[in-house]
Amino acid sequence: MTNKGATGPLIKIAFRNIWRNKRRTGFCVSAVAIGAFFFVFFFSLDDGITRGLYDTIQIFELGHIRVVSSQYEEEREAMPVWHPVADGKSWEELAASIQEIPGVRGVFPRISTLATLQESTIKHATVLGLDMENEMAANHFNLVRRNDGLVEGEWPRPGSNECAVGFIFARKTGLGIGDRIPMRTMSAQFSDRFWSPVITGIFNFDFFMFDERAILTDFQRLQRLLVLDEGTQQLMIFLDDENSSPHIAASVRNILGEDSVVSDWKDSYWIAMQKVNELIYLVAYLVFLIVASFLIINTIVMIIHERVREIGMMGSLGMTRAEIVRVFFFESLFLAAIGASLGVGLGGMITFILSHFPINLNDFYGNSLSSMPISNTIFFQFSFARLFTAWIVAVLVASVFTIIPSLKSAFVEPAEALRR
Repeated sequence: MTNKGATGPLIKIAFRNIWRNKRRTGFCVSAVAIGAFFFVFFFSLDDGITRGLYDTIQIFELGHIRVVSSQYEEEREAMPVWHPVADGKSWEELAASIQEIPGVRGVFPRISTLATLQESTIKHATVLGLDMENEMAANHFNLVRRNDGLVEGEWPRPGSNECAVGFIFARKTGLGIGDRIPMRTMSAQFSDRFWSPVITGIFNFDFFMFDERAILTDFQRLQRLLVLDEGTQQLMIFLDDENSSPHIAASVRNILGEDSVVSDWKDSYWIAMQKVNELIYLVAYLVFLIVASFLIINTIVMIIHERVREIGMMGSLGMTRAEIVRVFFFESLFLAAIGASLGVGLGGMITFILSHFPINLNDFYGNSLSSMPISNTIFFQFSFARLFTAWIVAVLVASVFTIIPSLKSAFVEPAEALRR
């Protein structure tokens, strides 16, 4: 009937067989297609959330690598400015040493301190001192529009008594360009500092925590106000390749010594939580695929039962048990491959379209995500690698689970089958 060991004829037989009952084939294909579609859809959404989380942590919290003093790390909830990096050494000298490490794109100083606001409906805020000109040129603070996020006015000038506030802050306080913000904060010498900078800019970072509670000012001005001399509270290091952070972090530790805490962005609590979520999603998807595979298993079992005489005829015409098993396995493989192709194709098309339209998480969760370091807006992430992975996983799972029912065909005796 076939050439011994030849696979081509067996594949042709299997392909013809799957169309003998189009309704049953349709059910099997649909089950696998639904599983593959949801893999592509939900993992593309999850990839968008993950990318937004990564960007937010890198831009606003840790950079790719963040350096603080060990004392600061112990009291970080209070954002103490009295524990500068490397015992108050010049941040410029430290930055120059770190900048020489291959793969480092930029090193910037930052100061974050808590402030009590006077004559304001918002009583507490975080004042952030940035090297405005260089940081805004190096990073996109608005992660959706990929720009510096300034929507009105201008950024504070170097050394000036100026600040910029988020659009939510401005709306809640009723303040605007030209208004002053009286506030009180504490210096590195534990003395109260009263300050009243003028608002020169309003920003929208599409990040609730900053848009509502952050006041941005020039690093040099805040450095002098808080009596940090030539030092800085934090050093933010940005790399050419975010994945090289563990290796470069080790080099930074060698430069700064044990008194400094060098944090890799990958060590963030939120990154670890997201990886756990991805594992849960994968397990849920595999369970869904396994359930879909049972439909194919039942189909193969029914086919074998219906074709007992046909199997006996195959055996009597010279086909070996292994060849008969391969015919039925190829049938299940075709069902899985066709279903996976349809599901992945539909999922890929939809996620490609959705990747061009932002999703505002506030529309779904309100401000309940305000405590998370994630942008208010995310995009689906279209990826050919994700499509290929979805197709491979769907075909492998569905095929592997049909090996056992395919083996059942090998135990049909030709003589007994022909007598039925």
